[in-house]
Amino acid sequence: MDKIFKFPLKMHVGAPCEPIVNKGDRVERGQCIAEPNKGLGARIHSSVTGSVSEVNENEIVILAEEHQSTDYLKIKECNSIIDYVFEAGIVGAGGAGFPTHVKLKAEIPDGYIIANCVECEPLLKHNIRLLEEDPEIVLKGIRYAMEATKAPKAYIGIKEKNKEAIESVKKALNGDTSIEVKSLQDLYPMGEERALIHAIFGNWLNPDQLPLEAKCVVLNTETLANIKRAVEDRKPVIDKDITVAGKLKNGTESNVFFQVPVGTPINELIEKCGGIDGNYGELVVGGPYTGKAEVVDNAIVTKTSGGAIVTIELPEFNGNLGLLICACGANEDRLRDLAGKMKANVMGAVECKNVVHVKNALKCKTPGD
Repeated sequence: MDKIFKFPLKMHVGAPCEPIVNKGDRVERGQCIAEPNKGLGARIHSSVTGSVSEVNENEIVILAEEHQSTDYLKIKECNSIIDYVFEAGIVGAGGAGFPTHVKLKAEIPDGYIIANCVECEPLLKHNIRLLEEDPEIVLKGIRYAMEATKAPKAYIGIKEKNKEAIESVKKALNGDTSIEVKSLQDLYPMGEERALIHAIFGNWLNPDQLPLEAKCVVLNTETLANIKRAVEDRKPVIDKDITVAGKLKNGTESNVFFQVPVGTPINELIEKCGGIDGNYGELVVGGPYTGKAEVVDNAIVTKTSGGAIVTIELPEFNGNLGLLICACGANEDRLRDLAGKMKANVMGAVECKNVVHVKNALKCKTPGD
């Protein structure tokens, strides 16, 4: 029986991609199906072999053939690391989705690559598991990023509690002093870029400053692995690591799934965990703090999906409630949504004293401090 895979045309920061396939076309796993046409963007590739059943302004829908292979159409041979990264459609896999080829265009001959291996949000485990089991794929990604940006030095930020991951990386480094592991406090949101830079160097960037102003390019664990896959294996971003956790029949431990085809229904992963254990509150896609509630039957794996968390039933509050808006957690719309589901009467909302407004976004003055 054919399975449906959906590919949103916007899985990145920037404008939606333009489809380059039509309804009825047969596509192969690894084939480019959408391209950026202006400004920021990242190519989108099919993760399955099948036929295009629908193309609309939001997504491409593909009916996958019954028999699938892990093989894929390789991206073309390129002359530079940046070109490989562009062809592969690599974006920040930690949730932000910023096109990685743009970051790697920075030249920082006196700067640093920062590997953000913090895995900041609770319950998420796939980045740490990758470091424990295959640190070399991340280290190769770091070295390619260093080569592309001309950065002579790299730091890997890992929470000190993840001792096995730290030891695994140090062993794989085998004396390479150009890359250094930094053990970080178990604080939220240590994975925020400015918090990470502060933890490594001791200096705060202003809320409106980018890491590049500290001569840093910050890249997520899985993003770095994808750089290695693009350069050495000519593999586009067609698979995603993801953690599934929460109110599941196989228990409360986090379930790690490596290299799940993009477009896979999340419900399929939940079923592999035994299914949802009784009544539940929400399916949160992302992390517990900053994830979004989605309908179980509609949610899919994208390039930026970090986690899928099934929550307990939301308790009824039946009273008046005030909201504290923090730049490090859920936004006001998300908090109001939760309050409504708990039958609370929102009396008002105030911002945390550390919040500042930067280009229509909320930023924290000193995240995690």
